Formats: sequence, C-alpha cells, structure tokens
Amino acid sequence: MDTIQTLQEWIDSSDNIVFFGGAGVSTESGIPDFRSVDGLYHQEYDYPPETMLSRTFYERKPEEFYRFYRNKMLYLDAMPNEAHRKLAELEQSGKLRAVITQNIDGLHQKAGSREVLELHGSVLRNYCSRCGRFYPVEAVTQSEGVPHCECGGKIKPDVVLYEEGLDQKILSKAVKYIEKADILIIGGTSLVVYPAAGLIDYYRGDKLVLINKAPTGMDDKADLLVQGSIGEIMSQIQAHGGR
Repeated sequence: MDTIQTLQEWIDSSDNIVFFGGAGVSTESGIPDFRSVDGLYHQEYDYPPETMLSRTFYERKPEEFYRFYRNKMLYLDAMPNEAHRKLAELEQSGKLRAVITQNIDGLHQKAGSREVLELHGSVLRNYCSRCGRFYPVEAVTQSEGVPHCECGGKIKPDVVLYEEGLDQKILSKAVKYIEKADILIIGGTSLVVYPAAGLIDYYRGDKLVLINKAPTGMDDKADLLVQGSIGEIMSQIQAHGGR
C-alpha cells in the first residue's frame, strides 16, 4: 500500500488529528526560509539573520533590525497553499483538532483554520513595549525607522526573537493537544529548532506521520514517512466527515 493511501485511511478513521508545521509549509507560498542564508544577506547586511533577529540586536540596533525585518520578514501578499487549505478543510470536517505552527505569517488563519497555536508569534500583531497598546502590521509597514507608539514607546512585533522564550500558555496548550492526539502529522520542518522540535516527544500514539522534502533526524521515529512537497501530498487527501 502506498504512503498516501495509508495516510488517507488513517485520516478516515480518526477525529483527533493534530498538525505540527514548520517553514516548509510557508515556502510553498513563496515565503523564503530566512535560515537558508544566501548571498543576498551578505551583500545587503553586515550580520547573519539569526543575529539580526535576536533580542539583543533589537535592543541595541533597532534601526537595522527594522530595516531587515521589513525587507525580509513581511510577505503580506502571500496566499495560502494546498497544505493550508487542506488543513482548514480537515478542521471543518471535524477531524483536525489543532494546527501548531512555527510560522509567523498568519496563512493558516487566512486559509480558514480556527485553532492555530503560533509558537513563534505573528507578524500581524504588534504592541507597544511601554504601554502594551496593540498595533496592526501597518504600523510597521507604513512607518520608517523604528515605529513608535503615541506614548513614545517602541512598537515591537509579536514574534519570538532569538534569546526570547516561547509563550508558556501556548506551549502547554500545544503539549496537551499532542499528548491526546490519535494522529500527529508533522510537515515542512527539519525538527532542529528547539524547544519547538521537542514537542514530538509528548506524542503518545502510534500514528506519527512525517512529511518533508528532505530527510530529518527524526525519520526513524515516524510510523509513516512521506517524502515530497507538503502541498502536493496534502492536495491528494480527501477531507471526509468525522467517523
């Protein structure tokens, strides 16, 4: 039996599926993975992306942080792909309980998913670091240099920077979903970014599905390994009603 058929049968028999996704889900919508450092960064910036997206850099060189952030982290015209759409369908049909994502682009919600746990936050939310007032993404895109609140405080994107901890409430909610899941589908992630990658250890079931273009260090843990484009693979799945 081929892997797609097995995946379909597992999905047909379950109404407690959790999806955990990484950058590979967004790259298929044309959003590059900033970790793949290319010549462009070296030509345009004096520091690697991981440095510029750190809390220390944000505090010490906010102008440079925002120049990089506006140029490289905001893809507001990107549209959901087949994977985003299929996951939304699976949720609507009562099969998928939650999407847990490392991505910050809001594309799962744009596709119609409702229960989305954003481990690394979202570029669509911003807040004043002094008074806490909320700002939409336009506060960043329509300003120059460092965006400021009316109170004079710096407006910070609601994204988890390097050196910052994950939101503990979101993390514990993700753990609960994974612990209780019949099927855990992991897609578009090489499972190297911790602590997010450690969430896999909380899965108690026997239907761990790993979908990725390249091999990962966790391949031997998978009960079903599907190699290829996550959008292409998910487009072949039918989202039938609950069992």
